[in-house]
Amino acid sequence: MRKTFCQPLFLSLAFSITSTMAQAQEAERIPSHCRSLASDTAPERLWQVSVGAPVPQDTVRLHFIDHAMFAIEAGDVSVVTDYNGYIGNTLWAPDVVTMNQAHSSHYTNNVHGDVAHILEGWGAYGEGAEHDVDLGAMRIRNVPTDIRLGDSREPNGNSIFIFEAGGLCIGHLGHLHHEPTEEQYAAIGRLDVVMAPVDGGYTVPREVMMRIVERFRSSIVIPMHYFSRYGLNDFLSGMGDDFAVVETHGSELLVSLDRLPGQPTIMVLEPQFLSD
Repeated sequence: MRKTFCQPLFLSLAFSITSTMAQAQEAERIPSHCRSLASDTAPERLWQVSVGAPVPQDTVRLHFIDHAMFAIEAGDVSVVTDYNGYIGNTLWAPDVVTMNQAHSSHYTNNVHGDVAHILEGWGAYGEGAEHDVDLGAMRIRNVPTDIRLGDSREPNGNSIFIFEAGGLCIGHLGHLHHEPTEEQYAAIGRLDVVMAPVDGGYTVPREVMMRIVERFRSSIVIPMHYFSRYGLNDFLSGMGDDFAVVETHGSELLVSLDRLPGQPTIMVLEPQFLSD
């Protein structure tokens, strides 16, 4: 397994943008290509971070808060994934929260009053949820997945959320309980960045998650939802032959089309609650 090291808050990653993509730029958001391909824990970890500061144009900031929660910011739009109500000792609130119902660590009934959009990854039993929200600088959509309920299974009880911003397709696999079907893979489409749960038990077995990550072949993979360094290292060891591994020693990435790595790369972020 090859490991490299870099500065925590900004990674300079080289990748060329084609002239056709540049010509396709829209006023508010570079069109992403994923849809076209799809269809054709403790308070002492409160540190000052850059969430809420301006994000460079056509760039996405990803901040690993904790567990499965990420702050995703692009332009004037901000999201927190798998929001459970506590992101740290901060007055900052995102514009959007997404949630999954597998455990209380992935949802809450008490959402900060400044949050304008609450996107639950479930709906009526068996029917699932359907979200496709265009906020200008970011588009957010979901692909429903099944959820385990004891010995049974609820169809469409959770969701994978996809965030399209700056020409990038960013996928958060949520509390995934099974490998996506061919139809679900097609609906998700190409992912430039994927946040993958690697606990190996509460979600899918680790070898299944490795297969899923290999199938997506994303430029950047961010492990999440792990409960020990042992479990994380087991995932990294299993992926090390085909993916570069970067220990960032930080909680954030700034990602854009011209900073995507040339080879699929696992970026290990350190969770960090937010603080004012």
